Amino acid sequence: MFANRYTALVDACSLVSAPRRDLLLSLAEAEFFRVRWSARILDETKTALQKILTERGFDETVVRAGRIIGAMDSAFPEALVNPDGEPLDLTVRLPDPNDEHVIKAAVQTQAQAIVTENIRDFPSDILAPMGIEARTADDFIADTIELDEGRAVAAIRNLRLRMQRPEMSAEAYLRSLEAHGLLVTASVLSPHIDSI
Repeated sequence: MFANRYTALVDACSLVSAPRRDLLLSLAEAEFFRVRWSARILDETKTALQKILTERGFDETVVRAGRIIGAMDSAFPEALVNPDGEPLDLTVRLPDPNDEHVIKAAVQTQAQAIVTENIRDFPSDILAPMGIEARTADDFIADTIELDEGRAVAAIRNLRLRMQRPEMSAEAYLRSLEAHGLLVTASVLSPHIDSI
């Protein structure tokens, strides 16, 4: 994967989780791949973030969620795909027809991957003829790290060192990844714990 060729469209369900989002965006910033999303994906992300923040008892959830989306948009202004226009002509029905907008955005931006936690909603028999594969964030991140472990570990170390609330040791960071379901990623990173 090289940033000038490999494009990943990231679905809202993978952007809502802070550890997934931070890792994906840190690796995109390190130019392992081009990250893409649509306005609808960002809207779904913002709505989900507001709900999570409300459930956790935070104040000003609309402002906080908006700040996260604004930071993403600022850091990756080229990531926004506008999949308006003709409806996507799918010969097979998706398990969830509401996900058609994700495939449409992926096709428009010529993405090779859709990063999503809802793998079952994106069957390979539909995506393969389009040259797209659906990957969980955990698998996608782990495979991306293995492309150039030294460069990826350096990017992840920078991410961990930027964490302020709370600051985390490398061991605590790996435990946090595991707690957030990033088991494959934590396994790939564990031999590099002294460098993270």
